[in-house]
Amino acid sequence: MAFITLNTRKLKENFDVLNTLFQANDIEWAIVAKLLCGNRLYLEKLLELQPKQICDSRASNLEMVKKINPNVETVYIKPPPKRSIEKIVKYANISFNTELETIKLLSKAAVKQNVIHKVVIMVELGELREGILGESLIAFYEQVFELPHIEIIGIGTNLTCMYGVLPNADKLIQLSLYKQILEVTFKREIKFLSGGASVTIPLILNNSLPAAINHFRIGETLYLGTNVYSNSLIDNMHYDVFKLYAEVIELHEKPMIPSGEMGLNLLGDKTAFDPALEGSINYRAIIDLGLLDIEAEHITPLDSRMNIVGASSDMIVIDLSQNENQIKVGDLIAFKMNYMGILRIMNSDYVDKKLE
Repeated sequence: MAFITLNTRKLKENFDVLNTLFQANDIEWAIVAKLLCGNRLYLEKLLELQPKQICDSRASNLEMVKKINPNVETVYIKPPPKRSIEKIVKYANISFNTELETIKLLSKAAVKQNVIHKVVIMVELGELREGILGESLIAFYEQVFELPHIEIIGIGTNLTCMYGVLPNADKLIQLSLYKQILEVTFKREIKFLSGGASVTIPLILNNSLPAAINHFRIGETLYLGTNVYSNSLIDNMHYDVFKLYAEVIELHEKPMIPSGEMGLNLLGDKTAFDPALEGSINYRAIIDLGLLDIEAEHITPLDSRMNIVGASSDMIVIDLSQNENQIKVGDLIAFKMNYMGILRIMNSDYVDKKLE
């Protein structure tokens, strides 16, 4: 059985680098845990880092977080679906919102459960995912802050996650101005300006982050150590907190190019091959992992001499060249993954989860 490992030492070292950076800039930050897909073993290790807040986009995952540590503050980071309101109020201390009718339902559920539910209002700054338009913000805010058992603690925005719109000083200054307008209009302090995600960290590093931005939501950089802006590794951070291992279930010398009349593959594509490979023979290994678990483009063998040359629903084929490492059936091949690769593997029940 294929398995993924979490290196707890490297996770802590990445956390410490980020924590030092944010503390030095008077920024509060939350860990985005949705990558872990509610896995109890990994969440326990994450919570040992003692984060102030844990964010997720699934109420069931926040329920698991609360089972492990009822005292950690939890954040539901997408507009709540109406059919999940009761559960969200029960397991999320805070939710991100863009719909007035939804917040009214949150208010009713909070009254029923006798809790104060905190909300962050998300503002559209060009990514065209969640967020209300700036010209609607004053009217929206006015209706929300009067609702019982609802406390507005901030406004925020999301960038990059769908279309790749990058955060910059101008966009985040715009968010800061919205905060100022609301505070002057309603004479109420807005505690958090949540304008930061992993992709916004470079603005701290190059001293271009507007001073009013005081809250970040961090996932990818914690787990992969990446400067998302440039797709590079941040100093003193690790890219390999997670590793994937898959067992070789077949290994033979085979031609590099298939023979026979070619049709469409499983994905509906017609595969092209380099004619220069005609007649070449290499060692090819099949591993116990397939498209059911992960798309091949999201994983890369740690050994640079190995290349993924094909995949089907439950098998991936690796070109070992002349097999200089003397790999044999039963051996494990190790892979690094990008963010989406880890997410897909974590969501697969067919891949075991272990600690390293």
